[in-house]
Amino acid sequence: MQSMTQSIKILIVDANPVRAAIIEEGLREAGSHEIVRVGGTNGLVAAIELHDPDVVVIDLEDPSRDALADMFLVSRHVRRPITMFVDQSDSASIEAAVEAGVSAYIVDGLKKERMQAILQTCISRFNAFRKLREELDEARSQLEERKLIDRAKGIVMRMKNLPEEEAYALLRRTAMNEKRKLVDIARSIITAAEVLK
Repeated sequence: MQSMTQSIKILIVDANPVRAAIIEEGLREAGSHEIVRVGGTNGLVAAIELHDPDVVVIDLEDPSRDALADMFLVSRHVRRPITMFVDQSDSASIEAAVEAGVSAYIVDGLKKERMQAILQTCISRFNAFRKLREELDEARSQLEERKLIDRAKGIVMRMKNLPEEEAYALLRRTAMNEKRKLVDIARSIITAAEVLK
């Protein structure tokens, strides 16, 4: 994701042309960004796919539960920083917006002078959460691989009557000799053991 020092493509979603103009003017003053406007949230995923923006700025004034549910679907599908401007809110709406993946939820703050700071916060927060999500996915993947290797090691220990260290060394040697990953060898052993049951 690009930072605000680079030119970025921004999709403004706003049914109110006056409010959309305030957002656009503030964004233009904040930098030389490519800005695309759409008039509402209907077909938003398609609009995002069509225009491929770096950031999505949505002005809903008073978001309904349905609108927040739509944002949840959009954010899960498109994985972009989303800034949402609203005029009124309550704690349930804020919580729903955050759960929906909205990176910056701005209540009663539609002022063009604030656009650059809000957009930078949105991008930074999105990048931080993306990094955490990637780290979590990597940790889960490593844990799953570790479980597979341990299971294969147990199979080798039983079949060859080897202690744990020797079974693991045999798996490693096999992986190196076959120029394959240890987890791939483990999967092959588990599959073979299932077939031979």
